[in-house]
Amino acid sequence: MADLTPPPGAPEEVVTKALLRDVDLSLFGFSGTLSLITLDNGMDHTRPNTLGPQSLQSIDDAITAAEASTSAAIAITGKPFIFAAGADLSALPFVSEKSQALAIGKFGHDVFKKLGRSKKVTFAFINGLALGGGLEIGLHCNYRTLASTAFTALPECFLGIVPGWGGATLLPKLIGPERAVQVIIGNALNNNTMMKAKEALELGVVDAVFEPADFLERSCALAAGILSGSKKIERIDYTKDEASWEKAQSMGRAIVAKKYGGADIEPPRRALELIAAARTNTADQGFDAEDEVLANLVMGNPLRASLYAFNLIQKKRKKVEGAPKPAQARKVSKVGVVGAGLMASQLALLIVRNLKVPVVMTDLDQGRVDKGVAWVHGEIAKLVEKKRLNPESAQRLNGLVSGSVDQKVFASCDFIIEAVFEELSIKQKLFKDLEGIITPECVLATNTSSLSVEKMGEGLSHPERVVGFHFFNPVAVMPLLEIARTSKTDDATTATAVNVGKELKKTMIICKDAPGFVVNRLLTRFMGEVTDAIDEGTPIEVADNALRPLGFPMSPLELFGLVGPGVALHVSKTLNANLGPRYRVSPTVERLVAKNVKTFYNKDESGKLVANPEALALVEKGSSPSTAEEVRLRALKALAEEAKMMLDEGVVATPSEIDLCMLMGAGWPMHLGGILPYLDREGISDSVCGQRFHSHGVASLPA
Repeated sequence: MADLTPPPGAPEEVVTKALLRDVDLSLFGFSGTLSLITLDNGMDHTRPNTLGPQSLQSIDDAITAAEASTSAAIAITGKPFIFAAGADLSALPFVSEKSQALAIGKFGHDVFKKLGRSKKVTFAFINGLALGGGLEIGLHCNYRTLASTAFTALPECFLGIVPGWGGATLLPKLIGPERAVQVIIGNALNNNTMMKAKEALELGVVDAVFEPADFLERSCALAAGILSGSKKIERIDYTKDEASWEKAQSMGRAIVAKKYGGADIEPPRRALELIAAARTNTADQGFDAEDEVLANLVMGNPLRASLYAFNLIQKKRKKVEGAPKPAQARKVSKVGVVGAGLMASQLALLIVRNLKVPVVMTDLDQGRVDKGVAWVHGEIAKLVEKKRLNPESAQRLNGLVSGSVDQKVFASCDFIIEAVFEELSIKQKLFKDLEGIITPECVLATNTSSLSVEKMGEGLSHPERVVGFHFFNPVAVMPLLEIARTSKTDDATTATAVNVGKELKKTMIICKDAPGFVVNRLLTRFMGEVTDAIDEGTPIEVADNALRPLGFPMSPLELFGLVGPGVALHVSKTLNANLGPRYRVSPTVERLVAKNVKTFYNKDESGKLVANPEALALVEKGSSPSTAEEVRLRALKALAEEAKMMLDEGVVATPSEIDLCMLMGAGWPMHLGGILPYLDREGISDSVCGQRFHSHGVASLPA
């Protein structure tokens, strides 16, 4: 075995063993046996097979034994429901020498290429989840089958690395460079999208898809057919079509530019280079290049940052910091939505789809109510058209959604969420009116983005059942839910809110009822520094592009246009009134709202963003311009200052919760990790706060 001693501090490897047995193929029409290697880590299906050094050695031993046997072919499969979830990444953050990273890359290649270079025909029977190195095992084999319920992907670029055990070299030649770019870069950067079995078959990643019930039998039958010559699978030589390789590169660069706003992000750039080189490289040349690129990326911060962010998201999805015991949650069998506008209608759709309980909407007049209910029904119909919902289920959901202008329909609700105009007095009156209708146990939730939840409950007989329940737009897509607890909100209300959030499949944080909660407070401060710089005389293109090197999917002013000047102005005024003059109300934004100018940018005929002359005419004419670097630094320093204040005020309990909020609610780039580790690495935390937010160098290279 290669010298792959785990680095100091790394967790102990959960070893995936490669268990070898012979399968008689005579039942399938071929006189001979198949050496079947089964990957199994001995854990239940909640712990997938992963591939660390000892696991790779076990696979290597099994392949060597299979080669020496009298079998006609070799196949590899996984334990029930799981093939392999790729490399064991738990040790990578502890790697401190490039030689260690090179060794693990080379060892994986040395093991897997035995399958591709065996004198025997090799098969991968992918019976369940296959990610990263798990899929790459299959790519080294001559043929691949896939269970119809399995998902597969190469997620490495999502995690700040590249497919490093053959994926970047083998996949382009197997399915063509354009399809390979979509799998390796497009899917990975689209929130780690995985391929369903049907898609993997259509792309040519696998040769056949079988149902789980008889998956192994049918896979063995396919192997017998190939061995006997009765079944042939043709391959296309994609290396001859030079134009498709050039097109693939253009396509990949466009995907990366869209995702990162034009910033030069190393992992997808390196992946594109490896894909391009695959056309003319020999397999060994490609594998050597993968080893070198992977080792360099392992020794950089993007991988550690991405792993920190990924692990944080996975952890917080399962456990909400500070949540009361689930047993305290009340049952929710009917939900009320106050309002029937777009936000309220989105909430109604999300609730009925996930909770599958009656949802009743109200508004000021029947026309608005009917429009809201019709929108929900229309979206359900679209799900049927896309075959994401069958007609019977759609009919049931439609029957659960109703509307009224009479708030008495809320009398039997267990949970009510309001999404009416952002005016405190309106929301206070609403809650007082509702209290005369609903039961004492019914939760009153508000989707406010910046107003005081506690003030909404003033004068109520039961202020303990009022809670902030703040979604982000679009509701179905954005994963974060901020649950704002007032000084009076009780545990039963909080537990009920958390339980509803879990059923809605949201990632949650519980925060103190404070102006702007977490995301809007930080985003408003961040964007405020950009608009302040513009008001001071910094050219729009300089201020707006100052943060592009960080890799945000859109610039601050593009986001401003998405949010809308009216909302941005309202939030900034609220935070200015509650938190002080560091939240400056921009005269430019006030003019935009007064003149009903919606955005700083328009789209030209080609779809390119161009400056909106109406907006330019309303910009404050300051005389103290800043450079792009000065704008970037002031915006980041403002974030550090605000985050420190929020922690001191107890808005959230830990720095990681701020990281989670910015990742899930503000699009903070995964490759930077959390916002606070990034500020730590850049020295901004020390400069502004006198100390780091994370004391142990989270998401950074070992000291």
